[in-house]
Amino acid sequence: MVTGTHLTADRRAHADRAATSARPAPAHRTASAPKAGDDSRLEAELRKLAGSVPDPELPVVTLEELGVLRGVQILGPGRVEVELTPTYTGCPAIEAMTTDIEQVLHDHGVAEVSVVKVLSPAWSTNDITAEGRRKLAEFGIAPPRPQPAEGPIPLTLSVRCPHCGSTDTELLSRFSSTACKALRRCVDCREPFDHFKEL
Repeated sequence: MVTGTHLTADRRAHADRAATSARPAPAHRTASAPKAGDDSRLEAELRKLAGSVPDPELPVVTLEELGVLRGVQILGPGRVEVELTPTYTGCPAIEAMTTDIEQVLHDHGVAEVSVVKVLSPAWSTNDITAEGRRKLAEFGIAPPRPQPAEGPIPLTLSVRCPHCGSTDTELLSRFSSTACKALRRCVDCREPFDHFKEL
């Protein structure tokens, strides 16, 4: 014989089991969360590859050291967009930079590479990294002098000879092998050299 007390207990236990089975499963992290982190790491790797491309006019420095590489973004599977800022409007080297970036990323498995020009903010010689400036001087090109963020560039700043270090130099021509460089000569060691002009 089943008493009323036992029946009530059985019903309560059954109700508890039903409530437990009806509870929603614990929320799990969606697949998009780790994917965002994976994309960030991949974008950093792709930027390193694109930034390692040598400048076509100054192959002693890379695009990252020159400061013209603005960003790399993954648009989708096998699709990447690279932002590039020319050193000046109409710079002929931008096409060669684009081709070289596309080639190096294609070689590393990226099927579709889109290189877009970003004109604002404009490139400045202040964007050249310290390593880039060191390589220019080592190569025999006087690096651009630091310039203030605002206002005119002081004309009293001397250009240091990359060969002997003298600041007693003179201008021979406002233009050298490329539009961004001037030709100068050291008064002390008498060696001519290129000077990367400030922009």
